[in-house]
Amino acid sequence: MCNFVLKMKTDFLYSTDFYAINSHELSHTCMHLLCTAGEGSFVFNEHCYHIVKNDLVVIPYPDRVRNLAAHSDMRVEWFAADYKFLQNLLPSNNYSIGGSISLNQDPVIRLTHEQALHLLTDFHRLRDRMDDRHLQFYRQLMGSLCLTMIYDIFEAHAQRDASDTHTDRTAYIVKQLMELLATGISRTERDVSYYAERLNVSPKYLSATIKRVTGHSVTSYIDRHTIPILKDYLDDERLSLTQIADRMNFTSLSYFSRYCTKHLGQSPSEYRQSLQPK
Repeated sequence: MCNFVLKMKTDFLYSTDFYAINSHELSHTCMHLLCTAGEGSFVFNEHCYHIVKNDLVVIPYPDRVRNLAAHSDMRVEWFAADYKFLQNLLPSNNYSIGGSISLNQDPVIRLTHEQALHLLTDFHRLRDRMDDRHLQFYRQLMGSLCLTMIYDIFEAHAQRDASDTHTDRTAYIVKQLMELLATGISRTERDVSYYAERLNVSPKYLSATIKRVTGHSVTSYIDRHTIPILKDYLDDERLSLTQIADRMNFTSLSYFSRYCTKHLGQSPSEYRQSLQPK
């Protein structure tokens, strides 16, 4: 049995207990687990995965994991952070979205020894700073450390997927949707039916396919591409709120305001006010 070491500070958790990865405490997080010795297995999305030393597992909402099994010599370390917190850290490029799709289909990345050491260093830095909540810029500090971890994972994941090829229709639909969104078209087009028509499928088929392959909705991907555009416009003080609403094809200023409040947690004017020096 792994030694239990759990530290919980609101949005961040660290542990060496393999059997804790599907606990209710992690239901709002993205979990990053590194096997440092031995071997074990688990079931995720109805598939069984076997992991050994230097295998990294990345799973959003890990309470979906089932049938945990570990050999007596298995050792792991894992770090979990609030899923939305991590999503807000990600750059607006398309790789993070494509990576999340790939990881939903296969959450295990086999690391080199050097990559595993880098990731352990990332975990330990995060673990060691979790108690510094008294710092004025605590969340920014944790965010920067999380970003370092994320980019180390990106590097290993990009190498894993470099030789992957996908030819089935569902993978093609997902790829085409992501390529459409990468053009910035969501600035004016945010209706699922628009993308379904462009891809020559029904909205129902598109929604079901994206949900099955990625674990997320079409709308969530549309919003993830739209929000950086929205922020860029709001950051430009030369543009009035009415001009922004027009450029983004919102039917009314009130609808634009509701969209901002839903996705930014603030009205457009409140968001702009938050950008001003205090």
